[in-house]
Formats: sequence, structure tokens, C-alpha cells
Amino acid sequence: MDRLRQSLLDAPIIEKGEYQYFVHPISDGVPMLEPELLREIVIRIIRKAQIEDVDKIVTPAAMGIHISTALSLMTDIPLVVIRKREYGLDGEVSLSQQTGYSESEMYINDVYEGDKVLVLDDVLSTGGTMKGILDALTHIGADVIDVVAVIKKAGPNKLDDTDYSVKTLINVTVEDGEVVVVDEHGDE
Repeated sequence: MDRLRQSLLDAPIIEKGEYQYFVHPISDGVPMLEPELLREIVIRIIRKAQIEDVDKIVTPAAMGIHISTALSLMTDIPLVVIRKREYGLDGEVSLSQQTGYSESEMYINDVYEGDKVLVLDDVLSTGGTMKGILDALTHIGADVIDVVAVIKKAGPNKLDDTDYSVKTLINVTVEDGEVVVVDEHGDE
């Protein structure tokens, strides 16, 4: 059974102004995240992502943390969380300093030149956060082995005109108050 697909089809829809969006345990932390769904997602990531040579899983706070933690536990690959707080540690890199991306300040610690990383996030929507992260990792000199977002919201995003490629598990849109699956198996 495809729990991810079914959970998205069952997701409540809320309206913010004219914009409708789904509320989902992977992207929002509510409703409650069932272990079976998280396990299914991590197994699908392991099957889809190129992880053999990865030194570190890199994820932005906050909604990538649960997925990345589960993946780290199943693969023994260490986890780096990109935070919205500056710690001032040696080697800390600010995304906006490196990329001009300033929607919200984010800071990368413990990623260095030559590190082989898997970038993992919950949702690819506008692509702004992901582009900022990938630009910063490239600037650091990390080798981005693969990039995965669990859910992609269909439509144009800021990665479309770049060389960055993001694998997704499922692609969806919201139409007339319902989640519609656009691509059952996501992007390769």
C-alpha cells in the first residue's frame, strides 16, 4: 500500500487568502505522523537516492529533521541540520552571505570542502530554500551527491533554470479543495 499517496489524498486543505494548501504530517508535523508512513518514506528514499558514497545528510530545519533522522538511523550516515540560528562556531556559513538568498537567514555548520552530501527536505515548493542551500553547499565546495524532496508541489520553481536536479517521491497540486496527485512516483 502507498501510504504517502493516500495520506496526501486524505490531507485536510486550509485556505490562506486565495491560496489553498494541504496540511500533512511530513510538511507540517500535523496531523500526527504514523511510524509506518515515515518508514515507507525512508525506504523509498533509500531506494531512490544515491547514498552509497554520502558522508553526511544535510537538511534544513525544521520539517526535514524527522525524515533525515529516520534516514540517518537506517543508514548510519551522520546528519547535519541547517539552522535559522547563528551559533558562531568555526566554519559556520550563512546562506544569505553566500547566495544573496535572504527570505530567512540560515546557517550551515559541519559541512566542508570535499564532503559528499545528500540534501533532504520535506517539500519542494517555490524552490527558494533549496536553491539557497545548494548554492551555499556548492560555494563551500561540498560535493552534492543527490538531492531529495519527499513531496513536490507541481508548478514552476526556482530550480527549473538551474543545473540542480531534485528527486521527489510524489508530485501533487491542490485543485478545488483537494490534493491531486500529478506524478505518482515523483521526479527522478
